[in-house]
Amino acid sequence: MSATTMFEPAAIADPMLPYPAVVRAIRPETYGISTFSLEYLDPAAQAGFAPGQFNMIHLPGFGEVAISICSDPNTPKVMEHTIRYAGSVTRAIGRLRVGDTVGMRGPYGNPWPMQLAEGKDLMIVSGGIGLAPLRPLILEVIHRRSSFGRVLLLYGGRTPQDLLYTGEFEKWQDGGIEMNVSVDRADETWKGQVGVIPMAFYRIRLDHRNTLVFSCGPEIMMRFVIYEAMARRIPKEAIYVSMERNMKCAIGFCGHCQLGPAFICKQGPVFQFSTIEPFFGREEF
Repeated sequence: MSATTMFEPAAIADPMLPYPAVVRAIRPETYGISTFSLEYLDPAAQAGFAPGQFNMIHLPGFGEVAISICSDPNTPKVMEHTIRYAGSVTRAIGRLRVGDTVGMRGPYGNPWPMQLAEGKDLMIVSGGIGLAPLRPLILEVIHRRSSFGRVLLLYGGRTPQDLLYTGEFEKWQDGGIEMNVSVDRADETWKGQVGVIPMAFYRIRLDHRNTLVFSCGPEIMMRFVIYEAMARRIPKEAIYVSMERNMKCAIGFCGHCQLGPAFICKQGPVFQFSTIEPFFGREEF
């Protein structure tokens, strides 16, 4: 694709029209996954974002896809998006080069409750590419580390090669994050923990009266994370999950992402578990 702009400037007030954004950098993460740094060409289109929000990325002839913003919310001019090449739109994005232009609109969605988290212990639990929506939360916590209590990250992947952002782990640890990284299947290079993420709860002592759980990853993983957290008397009102399925319009208009009475793109993607418990894990809702 060429580096020329493919979009006419859109009215800022119209949430359905994309603005042109240029690809500033592309960083391979793991096989089939890269992080794209995107910047709006028109500074008037640039807005800040909160950890947990997402943008809609548009390519003419291919379509549009919802992608979580995974960069530092304190530097919102260039927004990073970690993308797995899993469908026609994301595979087309994977063929872009630095300097190419895409359409982008956003940010959208309900973020992680950062104000509510102040003064609390935080358990951040993720699997695979689910770490992307949590990375801004981690960076914000490090930026304001004194505002939070104990902060633990439980992160896992199928193999060591499936883990994201490994080059940042030491920096996160130096920033006051307790790292608990594991893989389902180890190889000869892996020196860390082996086992599925929910098993990590058995190695950790928690203050159930002062802990919030933030989780994003495969829904089956989050289901067991919720079970283990509640088994340790963490109330369901203190558990937050990011649900990222079927988002098409981003403004609650099309209805594709309806989850019970809520729209994931609008009332989510971050939900307090107690509000969606009857519908969690049910594909037909």
